[in-house]
Amino acid sequence: MPPQPTLSDGELTLRPWRGDDIEVAHGLTDEEIVRWFDLDGVTPQDGLAAAVERWHQLYAEDRSLVAFVVELAGVSGPVGTVAARRTADGVGTITWSTFKPYRGRRIARRAVQLIVVYAFSELGLERLQVEVDPENRASARVAIRSGFRREGLLRGGATLQGERRDLAIYGLRRDDPRADTVTGWTALMDSVLPKKRVIAHVVIRDTGGRVLLCKVSYKSDLELPGGVVEPDEDPATGALREMEEELGVSLPLSGVIAIDWLPRWEGWGDAIEILYDGGVHDPSLIDTLHPDGFEILGLGWYAADELAGLVSPLNQRRLPAVLSSPTTLHHLRDGNPIP
Repeated sequence: MPPQPTLSDGELTLRPWRGDDIEVAHGLTDEEIVRWFDLDGVTPQDGLAAAVERWHQLYAEDRSLVAFVVELAGVSGPVGTVAARRTADGVGTITWSTFKPYRGRRIARRAVQLIVVYAFSELGLERLQVEVDPENRASARVAIRSGFRREGLLRGGATLQGERRDLAIYGLRRDDPRADTVTGWTALMDSVLPKKRVIAHVVIRDTGGRVLLCKVSYKSDLELPGGVVEPDEDPATGALREMEEELGVSLPLSGVIAIDWLPRWEGWGDAIEILYDGGVHDPSLIDTLHPDGFEILGLGWYAADELAGLVSPLNQRRLPAVLSSPTTLHHLRDGNPIP
């Protein structure tokens, strides 16, 4: 096995641990490192010494773990640490720490970028990931700025100081576009920016001003035809698809009647809902519709003054207003008009 190398970007250097680093690193271990590495008090020097010896052994055996001390030009002694550990075939995790006097100088980001290049080119890894407590925002920023995309949340994936905690997972593949390219940057931002559900429902009325509502299998409230818009589907197409699936017909859409923002509710995240105008039809239209019998169990026409207790509080707030003024575009927040 070749000796562990030294890596450098010209100012920052990653080198193997030495015996004289242990006392320095022990003295620079502060409350932030203790917290996020789940150390029960500051790690004793002999414990750190044993860990360093184990790291050297793991490198010598099969390079399953490569741990570096981080140095900065003009500074005497370590300013931080960074390591790569192989966790599965072709997969590794990256961890790091920056000692308190040197934080805020992009040291962690640059150290991570150096070890990423080394892990992909020399260790033969195909994927790297970072596991971060969602409250550790500084480490999350380092992961993102180093090119790692946020991929998901492991609920209760770790224990920190005896408490079951979530873990945010950030991943980087060897063939991912670089973060300094347009494709790489947009993919990176798409992984962390908010994603809202879009819901498309259709307001179908009869000549008496009543609205068509569906009896559904998954809740007691009557609901408008329509549903959640699928990925890469525009809302109008989603509304037409849902009508076809639920009613066996796609009626023409005459435009948008309402745009409503829905707050978090019963485990759902917030959403944007668009109510489309499904037009005015003879009441006999209902006889030509074909509920799917699985999600939609029945259909009926309902006047605005009949909705109380039959629909959700949300629809009880907004449907009477929409039905009373169907040619107006209603801008709503949780079913209420936005002033």
